[in-house]
Parts: sequence; C-alpha cells; structure tokens
Amino acid sequence: MKHHISAIALLLASAGAAGAQVATPGADSVTQAPAPVDTSAGASIRDAKVNWIVAVVGDRPILWSDIVEMINQRRAGGLRLPPDSAGQLAIARQVLNELVDEEVLLLKAKEEKLEIPDAELAPNVERQLKRIRDQFQSDQEFRDALRREGFGTPEEYRKSLTEQARRAALQQRVIDKLRQDGKLVPVSVSEADVTKAFEQNKGTLPRRPATVTFRQVIVAPRPSEAAKLAARAKAESLLVEIRGGADFEQVAKRESMDPSNKDIGGDLGWNRRGVMVPEFDRWMFALPPNQLSPVVETPFGFHLIRVDRVQPAEVKARHILIRPKVDSTDIARARALADSIATAWRSGASHDTLAALHHDPAEYRSLLDPFPREQLPKPYQDAFEGKATGEITAPFAIDDRSTGLPKFVVAQLVTQTEGGEYTIADLRGTFRDQLAQERAIRRLLDTLRKDVYVSIRM
Repeated sequence: MKHHISAIALLLASAGAAGAQVATPGADSVTQAPAPVDTSAGASIRDAKVNWIVAVVGDRPILWSDIVEMINQRRAGGLRLPPDSAGQLAIARQVLNELVDEEVLLLKAKEEKLEIPDAELAPNVERQLKRIRDQFQSDQEFRDALRREGFGTPEEYRKSLTEQARRAALQQRVIDKLRQDGKLVPVSVSEADVTKAFEQNKGTLPRRPATVTFRQVIVAPRPSEAAKLAARAKAESLLVEIRGGADFEQVAKRESMDPSNKDIGGDLGWNRRGVMVPEFDRWMFALPPNQLSPVVETPFGFHLIRVDRVQPAEVKARHILIRPKVDSTDIARARALADSIATAWRSGASHDTLAALHHDPAEYRSLLDPFPREQLPKPYQDAFEGKATGEITAPFAIDDRSTGLPKFVVAQLVTQTEGGEYTIADLRGTFRDQLAQERAIRRLLDTLRKDVYVSIRM
C-alpha cells in the first residue's frame, strides 16, 4: 500500500531504524521492531528485507515500508535522522501516527460519500508529471529512472501520482466539510501557549527579511475598438462551432488565449464567488451544468464559459478566452497614461480615484502586508531603490506573463522595515492561528478515532 509517492529524485534517499525493543503505546507487551533498513547513501526502500503490518485502521493495513517511504521523502527534504535507534524509532512512531490519521480521515471521507474524479485531479497531476519529466534530458532517461525506482511505465507513475493527489484532496475535503458542519470546533490558545511555542521554535526561525508595503496603479495597454470588434467576431464564430457539435475542450486547446489552462481544455477548477471578475462571476454561477454561455466580455477579452459541475458555494467551470490584439500604438498610449497618473498622484490626486479609473483589474492595487524586499520582481526592486517612505516612483514597465506585452506601474512606498531577528510580536498572530488550527484538527481526529478500529502493532 503506497501512501506517498515522491518525485523520483526523492526516492533515492532512505531511512530506517536498528532493531530494538519497543513498547507499544497502550499495550503491556513488547514487540520486536522491524529489521534494520540500509540507510547508506544511495540505498532504496526496496533494499529492506522485512516488511510487515505495523498498524491496521478499519480494514486497511499500514506497512513498515510506508513509514520508511515517508521518512525517505522527509530526509530528501532536509530531515536529519538521529544517530541512535531510539531517536529513529521515535520519528518512525510519529510518522505512523500521521499515517493512522490519514487513514481515519479517508474512512470518514468514504462514510460521507465524498469522491474526487480523475478529471478533477488531472491538471495538477499533469503539471507535476511534466516538472519531473523536465528534470531528464530524454524520454528514455525518464523511463529508465521510473523502471529503476519500481514505477514501471510513465502511465503507471501517472496513476500513482493521481492516487496520491486523490488521498490528499479527500483529506482536505472531509476536513472542510466537517468544518462547514460545525464539527471542527475552535480551540482557545492562551498567551502562555503562544510564548512557549515561540520559545521552542525561535532557534529554527530564519532571519526576518527587509520588507516593504506599497500601493500602485498598473496600466495595461487597451485595444482599439476595431480590435475588440474583431475579437468578438472570433468568439462568436467559436460559439457557433461549439453549438454545432464541436468539442468544447478541443476548441479551447486550439483557440483559447489563456496560457494557464489552454492545454487542459480551459479547465478553471473549482471556484467560489468573488474569485473571478464580476462579469465572469455572474455567468459562471448562473449557468447550469453543461450549458454554454453567450460571449461574455471582461477586461481580459471575450469568453465562452461552460460549467461542468456544481456543489454548494462552488462551481467547476471551463472557458475559452479570445483577447483583442494590441499594437504599438496601444502600448505608447498606455505609457503616456502612466506618466499622467504619476504627475496627478504627486500633485495630490487620490490613489483610490486614480486606481478606480485606470488600474488593471488583473493586478493587486495594494500590497499592505509586509512583503520581503528581496522577493520583489526586479523592476520593483530597481524602482524602490533609494526611495523614501511615501515617495511615488516614475512609471516602470513589467511584463504581462499571459500576453508577453508590457504593463506600466506607478507605485508609492507606504512602509519600509529593515531585516533582523523575529520577535514574538512579529509572529504572535501566526503562532496563535497555527496552534488553534492544529489543536482543533487534533481534537477532531481523536474523536474520529473512537469510531474506527485502530490497532497499533509496531
């Protein structure tokens, strides 16, 4: 039973524990721990000579190899195993407890009749598979690595990734449902709890980066009326084609100008109200499943929308986007508008007024939560260099990743903070929220475990 299928590179790590006498929690007997697993460099979990059932949840066994595989992934991600067998087994027992929690949640998902079809998982699985495939120079090298690590063919590996994604998604979905049903009860966290958690973790915290907050107006080139008419006509022709029997997904792959989902047939996944721009949102939540919208105009262009599935407060939809063409005249006009915005803003015009009139709806108007300066895109770093708090930048260009065209930014620094050590004041809210969430989920899992057969045999 595979619980976690990691990227091929991660499977080269290994972990295990020397044989030792381990007292099973809640039991009087002492059971021999599994035989040692080779932890030398390059060893694989397939080298383990012994595999046995270490726990049963309902009718599902958890194997020693499942524990080893999860530890393998964590070692590849930076986990350092203790040198002593007792320390290693403590980690193994912690991992086992997490695997039991997973199985408990999956059984609850089954009880709640929650299902996630392959089609919903496919976009993320394909992206993950592509990332892994791109690490190899050829298809043959990729296939050889798959075979070497026991995954067989790319199709078999795709199935493994799909099952892993399904397990993760089901766990999240059942927690979300129990939260909606009022069964994930908030847990209070005291100031002493927060202080203790901070003190325990402060030695592992990174340095606080230098941060900025800012407001901005981003001007995107706007197409001419003639270009918009041509784009609408194109969208109307595709609407006729699909209504005449053409496959929506194939037309999206052929014609859509949204690079983020073109290759997956325009799939937008599940969305709640307010995520999309208003014009798109209204149609997406008005359509019944498998019905086609008329041509819908938004600031991004012209859309055809189809809803695939509906559930409470969420819709799973696809779209085809046709963008009007933008030429050099349109770009020059946007640059001139950005210059006039900078002048007006410096002369006392309201940011909110300027943004309401001119800001690109695809971009954030403000970033008022501290953002690490070094993580800003290079054009922002250059524009903010040497600027004082409150100063407004000259217009600068950024690239629109979806179109390759420039946009023009006018920004104002609101705050600047130098880097340093984190204090409890910096992270009090973060620690409190995290502790409250962890305790609420732990209480829920403990409650669910009471209704499920759980046998720990390690």
